[in-house]
Amino acid sequence: MQHFSGGVRQFCCQHTLEDTTTCMEHHRNDVFAPIDIDHVMERVAGGNETEVYRSDDHRFVVKLKGELGSRDAAKLADARSMQQAARRFAACLGPRHAIPTYFVLSRDSEGFVHALAIQPYLANARVLASIDWKTIDVAQRRQIGRDLRHIIARAVGCLFRTGHLPDLYGRVSASAAERKRRKQLRYLAERIWSFLVKRTILHSQNLMLTAEQPPRLVLIDYDEVRRSPLYRVIYFLTRLILFGRDLIVIWWRLERG
Repeated sequence: MQHFSGGVRQFCCQHTLEDTTTCMEHHRNDVFAPIDIDHVMERVAGGNETEVYRSDDHRFVVKLKGELGSRDAAKLADARSMQQAARRFAACLGPRHAIPTYFVLSRDSEGFVHALAIQPYLANARVLASIDWKTIDVAQRRQIGRDLRHIIARAVGCLFRTGHLPDLYGRVSASAAERKRRKQLRYLAERIWSFLVKRTILHSQNLMLTAEQPPRLVLIDYDEVRRSPLYRVIYFLTRLILFGRDLIVIWWRLERG
């Protein structure tokens, strides 16, 4: 196994009104060759296992699992499995709540092969975790609540039909180093607390509200749980219980009154 790394350039701009500095990380690596002519892409996000980059023309995002590089041809089977999972979850949620995901194999600058997930870039879309619900009018909040209930129902149906459950929640990481650090045993209690209590569906990093009119709620992560059968059973049962909690949260925060 190999941890993805590449050349990094930071471009910082000062925002005087907010008195903050925003830095954009541009990574150069041959792994981006299928989507970018100069092999340089901007890192825009990071998740539990994935680094997310945006193309120069802002048309696509590329998702790269840095820990899953390989020197052998087994990546083709991995890519096919990931494509199958993406199609399964997209079909379960339906076209209103899904976006297309394509996979290509690409070799990085160190000779390791990666499966790149390529999706359309959703300009001005927001993850649910970033939304200030007080700024959303009552009618739209109620529509979002109905959409979330619909998504949860379809996700549960997917689990009982196929034995697989899409991740409607997700996590965010500032960098690969932070992600690795957070996996240390000393952070276990904090991770469990976050999983069971803090990360309700309204704090989702995997569901985005588009800027379309009317807006759509779409799932942007189509990875499946790659763990042991026992872990999957415990995880799925826990998620079913938390879905019940989240239905109450949806009613209380979005639909009440």
